[in-house]
Amino acid sequence: MAAAVSIVDVVKNFGSLKALDGVSLEIEEGEFFGLLGPNGAGKTTLISSLAGLSRPDSGTLKVLGYDVIKDFRMARSRLGVVPQELVFDPFFNVRETLKIQSGYFGIRKNDDWIDEILENLDLTSKADVNMRRLSGGMKRRVLVAQALVHKPPVIILDEPTAGVDVESRQGLWQFIQRLNQEGHTIVLTTHYLEEAESLCGRIALMKQGRIAALDTTANLMASLPGGRLEDVFVRTMRL
Repeated sequence: MAAAVSIVDVVKNFGSLKALDGVSLEIEEGEFFGLLGPNGAGKTTLISSLAGLSRPDSGTLKVLGYDVIKDFRMARSRLGVVPQELVFDPFFNVRETLKIQSGYFGIRKNDDWIDEILENLDLTSKADVNMRRLSGGMKRRVLVAQALVHKPPVIILDEPTAGVDVESRQGLWQFIQRLNQEGHTIVLTTHYLEEAESLCGRIALMKQGRIAALDTTANLMASLPGGRLEDVFVRTMRL
């Protein structure tokens, strides 16, 4: 059985900056996996490479066995990505945005699933509201909805709760946990370490384009007195 995500010796340079320095990582199907690190560690570059938005200088990346370069269409159809940036089309309302996103993946008559996503992300009342009129937190929830609209088996969440209020954040995680329990693989990047601590079964800590630590969340937390992920994070970044 192919891994949900396979990353082997990936290198990406931006001029003299080595954004990814030989990253290797394998994430199994059905995992809830955390990818953590400070700004500039390479997390977003790695996600962009997985999504086919940035081509690595060397190495291979696969989603469910499909190479993200050689089999881009197959790999991308199995991947849902929530980007860190608030990117949206200002000419459409929320429901239209999700229908258009469905069309990108060749999905028609997707209304029932769209309604379910809207309800679970607390967006039903905003379904007919133009994207320009939404708050930053609501726009971010729409980005999550867009990533889920084609029911991808692998879901990557890049800082999905930044700017989202506490109540909506709880609703989002309940929905994402349900999808994980149904077999979806979840990859999460977040600066809220308590989220990673409570949600992720395994965690990779990135530093300067490399994997600095990789283990189960329980083992990482047990490696220091006090058992806090925050302490593990601080120690790893100082090494």
